[in-house]
Amino acid sequence: MKKSQLNQKESLYQTIFDALADGIIVQGVSTGLVVQSNPAAAKMHGYTREEFIGMPFTKFIHPDSHHLLTTHAETVQAGNLFEVLVIDMRKDGSSFSAEWRGTALTYQDQEYRLCVVRDVSQRIEEDVIRRMVQERTHEQAALLEISEAFASTLEVKPSFILQQFRGIIEYTHAGLFAVEESNLIVLTTHNPKELEQAPPLNIQLDVPETLTSLFTKQRPLRIPDIWSDYPLAEFLRSFLVNEAAAMLRGARSWMWVPLVVKGRVIAVIGLAHSELGFFKAHHADMAMTLANQAAITLLNAELFEDAQSLAILQERQRLARNLHDAVNQSLFSAGLIAEVLPGLWEQDQEDARRALEDLRNLTRGAIAEMRMLVSELRPLALTDSSLSDLLHQLADAFTGRTNIHVTITLTGEDILPSNVQVGIYRICQEGLNNIAKHAAASRVRIKLQHTAGKVDLHIQDNGRGFDSNHSLPGHYGLSMMHERAEAIGAKLEIVSKPGKGTAIIFRWQETSTQESA
Repeated sequence: MKKSQLNQKESLYQTIFDALADGIIVQGVSTGLVVQSNPAAAKMHGYTREEFIGMPFTKFIHPDSHHLLTTHAETVQAGNLFEVLVIDMRKDGSSFSAEWRGTALTYQDQEYRLCVVRDVSQRIEEDVIRRMVQERTHEQAALLEISEAFASTLEVKPSFILQQFRGIIEYTHAGLFAVEESNLIVLTTHNPKELEQAPPLNIQLDVPETLTSLFTKQRPLRIPDIWSDYPLAEFLRSFLVNEAAAMLRGARSWMWVPLVVKGRVIAVIGLAHSELGFFKAHHADMAMTLANQAAITLLNAELFEDAQSLAILQERQRLARNLHDAVNQSLFSAGLIAEVLPGLWEQDQEDARRALEDLRNLTRGAIAEMRMLVSELRPLALTDSSLSDLLHQLADAFTGRTNIHVTITLTGEDILPSNVQVGIYRICQEGLNNIAKHAAASRVRIKLQHTAGKVDLHIQDNGRGFDSNHSLPGHYGLSMMHERAEAIGAKLEIVSKPGKGTAIIFRWQETSTQESA
């Protein structure tokens, strides 16, 4: 090859070498110094090309990455390619992430390492951001799922709350403590096992404000190292003693999470982790969100319990009223008839027979009324008995109380889902009560047909009727029947005209979901 051609090729190679955007570094194996570099490599590290050539690698590689140089020098020496992500240093002391690729190079009997260097800081940053976005998206989805779990329950067990926390915040063990004056009551724990199986612990504090004062801002408190002399760490260790000291075994970091209801700390959750300084600010934010949800759930459960107690009281009062208004009235009337019946029989046997029939109806109605009240006092009575027996019992009680004759016609199957049976019973009960109060009827006909997963119920009276296109004030029973029908997925229609009586039409169709259930 002619010298001129060689010079041209060397010039071309140099031009390409200098123009590359990636950094090119040639390192002497024996010396560890940069023997050649393109402008991009020098500029990347904040040096001129002249400053960069002759510089040892250790000057522009971060100390945390020095061990990688030795490893990959051995890789190159073995004749293999290497690729590694390291932290490089600039002249001004700043650092950046760099991707290094290299191979061995022999030139004029000398051993070198040829390295291609690329600044990947932006890519790494984007990857970190992408990963953080994915993590936060996952966390938000988990928070939504947990919020729905809290919102869908009215029976809150302490273990349920800790389980929901486990779904979003990692911990090695945890405890839920109720705050009651000067006591912390350990309601439940997740690990260690000796506490999970132990009876509830009562931890005595010096004064009631000792713990609650820590939560004046009603925010989580993080303790990076529970074995340090940090005041909160010392306080934690001061009362988690004896059996409760098991909460601290194997733990390094801790986080207190308050459960606040109406501005008052009612409970706290203690989360422990074996890693030092594990709980970060975003853990505290998530924990507070969950704690607020748990507090609302606890409040709803308390309100629901109060409502149930009130409902029980109201039901007892209703039964007492029915006992007084219906049964006592029937028995009082029966007693009056029984007193006058002997004399009436001597005077007019036909009137006496009618009075005797009234006495029979009153007695029969009172017995049916008593059976009905007793049934309603037993939670399972309305589902253990057949619908036929329940309706006849209801009709007997109604006739005895009102002297309105009831005809019942039942066709088809008599086995229904328990909630449907109770719903039909309550609708018939409410319908008869409305007839007694408002219809001025002398006759009622109840017709129920149940075939092929379908129920048709008609309650027809011959009373005064009303315009069913207009709502009637004070007829709350009609709206209650509609609500009961909707609760079991049925349809209810009220058809009435003035002077033509009233018909209550109920239709229920079994669905595939109900069949599988």
